[in-house]
Amino acid sequence: MNWFENAVFYHIYPIGYFGCPRQNDFTSEPTHKILRVIDDIPHIKKLGCNAVYFGPVFESSAHGYDTADYTKIDRRLGTNEDFKKVCDALHENGIRVVLDGVFNHVGDNSLYFNKYGAYPSLGAYQSEASPYSSWFTFYRFPDLYDCWWGVTNLPKIRKTPEYRAFIAEQVIPYYMRLGVGGWRLDVVDEYDGAFLESIVRAVRACDPQAPVVGEVWEDASSKIAYGERKNYFCGGRLDGVTNYPLREALIAFLTGRDTRALAETLHAQYLRYPAANRRCLMNLLGSHDTVRIVNALAGA
Repeated sequence: MNWFENAVFYHIYPIGYFGCPRQNDFTSEPTHKILRVIDDIPHIKKLGCNAVYFGPVFESSAHGYDTADYTKIDRRLGTNEDFKKVCDALHENGIRVVLDGVFNHVGDNSLYFNKYGAYPSLGAYQSEASPYSSWFTFYRFPDLYDCWWGVTNLPKIRKTPEYRAFIAEQVIPYYMRLGVGGWRLDVVDEYDGAFLESIVRAVRACDPQAPVVGEVWEDASSKIAYGERKNYFCGGRLDGVTNYPLREALIAFLTGRDTRALAETLHAQYLRYPAANRRCLMNLLGSHDTVRIVNALAGA
């Protein structure tokens, strides 16, 4: 993971970055807005960045974390061909691409769930005979189902063998052929170990040097979630995690709220995280999930 250890990321949350409509009009033509990244390459390089981390680019109904179709780039951004052109241009300028993998849940208005009948095929909400029916947990069909943190427009995926094969054998290889050189896995705490390992194997089969980083908000060395100890730093799992503890410690230090937290956090990570994983942490001062750093430091 030599390149990732020295990476400086430019984060693009696509729907917001390009000023896309909040709701997708599935009848509209692709906008090709994502091609604007090519024009931004000089700025990205001027900032000293040698990697771009894209938030979700899969077609979705709203914010990108409600996937509608894993096989397509969101039409509010452009086309699959547009995304490849962007990746090619970034590579030509020595900039790697890491993509957000949102594989724990989908949108209710998706090809797979199809609650509102937006797709011609049979979704799991419409019929228990749907080919996607086993991907979801229904407590009372069709209106009561498992979803992410109780958010009903984000039905949670059951990681069945069929779904695992779909992600590992189709989705990941396809986007890596387009130019993706690494993955950030959304809400990775909700992946069981076997599913995570299948993703890592798929990524490594495409590119042995491609990193896999998980969204983890706490100490990743001793995380227990959903009844499983998350051995993230064992062989075959994550290379690194999102370093939110460092962010919190830095804000506490810089605002004078807690001047010891930074030293304690760095010392704890030095003791608990293997060296190879420490070098692959995604250190960040903010993200689409946090208060902007300028506001955090101002106490806003």
